[in-house]
Amino acid sequence: MSAVDHASDPDDLPSGTLAELFLTAVEKHGDRLAYEYFPDEGSGLKGITFDEVYEVVSSAAAGLQALGLSSGDKVAILSENCPEWALADFACLCTGILDVPIYDTLTISQVAYILENSEAQLVFVSDAGQAEKALEARRQIGRDVRVVMFNATDPPEDDVLVWRDFLEHGRNAAAGGDRGFRAKALEAGPEDVATILYTSGTTGDPKGVMLTHNNVSSNVRSITRVLPTKTGDSSLVFLPLSHVFQRTGSYLHFSHGVTQVFAHSMSTVAADLKIVRPHIAISVPRLYEKIYNVIMEVQGIKKKVVQWAREVGEAWADEKLAGREPSGVLKFKHAIADVLVFRRIRSEMGGRVRYFVSGGAPLSAEINRFFFSAGIQIYEGYGLTETSPGTNFNTPEHLRIGTVGKPIPGTEIRIGEGGEVLVRGPQVMKGYYAMPEATAKAIDAEGWFSTGDVGEIDKDGFLRITDRIKDIIVTAGGKNVAPQPIENRLKGDDFIEQAVMLGDRRSYCVVLVVPSFPNLEAWARKSGINAPGQKLLLASKPVQEYMEARVLACLEDLASYEKPKKIGLIAAPFTVEDGTLTPTQKVKRRVVEDKHRNLIDAFYKEENFDQTVFVEV
Repeated sequence: MSAVDHASDPDDLPSGTLAELFLTAVEKHGDRLAYEYFPDEGSGLKGITFDEVYEVVSSAAAGLQALGLSSGDKVAILSENCPEWALADFACLCTGILDVPIYDTLTISQVAYILENSEAQLVFVSDAGQAEKALEARRQIGRDVRVVMFNATDPPEDDVLVWRDFLEHGRNAAAGGDRGFRAKALEAGPEDVATILYTSGTTGDPKGVMLTHNNVSSNVRSITRVLPTKTGDSSLVFLPLSHVFQRTGSYLHFSHGVTQVFAHSMSTVAADLKIVRPHIAISVPRLYEKIYNVIMEVQGIKKKVVQWAREVGEAWADEKLAGREPSGVLKFKHAIADVLVFRRIRSEMGGRVRYFVSGGAPLSAEINRFFFSAGIQIYEGYGLTETSPGTNFNTPEHLRIGTVGKPIPGTEIRIGEGGEVLVRGPQVMKGYYAMPEATAKAIDAEGWFSTGDVGEIDKDGFLRITDRIKDIIVTAGGKNVAPQPIENRLKGDDFIEQAVMLGDRRSYCVVLVVPSFPNLEAWARKSGINAPGQKLLLASKPVQEYMEARVLACLEDLASYEKPKKIGLIAAPFTVEDGTLTPTQKVKRRVVEDKHRNLIDAFYKEENFDQTVFVEV
């Protein structure tokens, strides 16, 4: 094993609880806005102060106790993002109840599995649609699970309790008033389990990750030391709160008096950025990829201007990131690029963003450098559900694009056998729920957690993640290929929207490519290709040859065994809805292989030996 990279002494972080974090934040920020949201489509923002949050949370806590729930019981939350999600969460944390977030996109059978496995006794749901899902899941497991619905409109069954009535029930039943609520909240101990989060599962059944109060609150305190957060800032919340990345970020922002504004939905983020004009936002790479692709899809003279600005920006970024001052000529060109292109990009993203945080999957270094040159800082970090989640972050003081940064305070990182990244620190989970053998396999006797990721630490302590061990492609010839860096290269091309490398235990690697159709269609028109519809466009031989050339150009310096020998062009993107992506936008490679089985099998048929490009019909 490599030498340990010590970020700081773990004892430098005093232990604490999320209930204490909640109480302290309310006392400190009182009448400031804690949350804002859009109550209806087309309506303006409505706000909730920290004092109002406290009143609702204390009522919800009393409501849970009035329904017979107590410390150690489990309560699920099946809902899209909304203020009630956060309020229900805090109510559980302040009563010793373990909450179990469930992604709102999961199927009935998946919801049933989590409800059964976690032994949840109650589930909060957002609306009638999610209530029906929970009720059917309840029927499947054959056990009574109480349902409380945030939206008061049309509960599907009489025994569904609406949030408004639930809170009133709590107010009427509250024992000990405010003093009783605070006393109960302060009973929580740092090592008490606060939540059970089920991994989104790119393979197999999800496992329930048990995170303690101190796991998460220590992560909040560590990140506070490296990422600047100001009281009065605003953040846009659009990643699922069911994901620990957004959830821990939300605790961080709550503790610092940052107003958290809930986006309408994931699909409206671009519009919401302009409305909310946040100072901070947390996202996975897919958002930055989409924004980058939209910028690069402009046509005509604008495209030439954008491409020139990108080239100038790359040269400028090279100098700045190397710690050098750009020449006078380069500064002048960059100033022009800023006026013509970069200023507009910042405006489209709200005009006030100090920084974005990226995590959950690797971010293309090319895309990150582009935004850096445009004056938009994206601090890429690293972590897992099992590490609450943060272990490493790039920061204003320590920024190295292409890495996930240095360890945060209290965290130790080392590289183990096979290049696996190992983590030790106060954020490492207590274990997997009801799975002692899996826990023992993941965390050794010295407290080192095996992440399942392959990485390397450079001489300055920056960690670079190269891939997931489970995603590593081992060809029939015994060659190891890390697909994620190759996919990220391809996604940096203006004509490629998504890419997935495959080829495990096969004679060679192949790649599935979803083109950027606005750019491809514009090129086809300019080239005199008349092909109405995306599938007809992909069936065009000149289009296939052009896409093949672009793919190979992106990868020309790779080893021969790393280069895909066959390219599949597909019209339908990979999405959460079709099951090829997890709720956090990670590729489910097994699902992709099953969904595109006929196309993939065609890659390896002898009669197709000389064919390079295939199209799914």
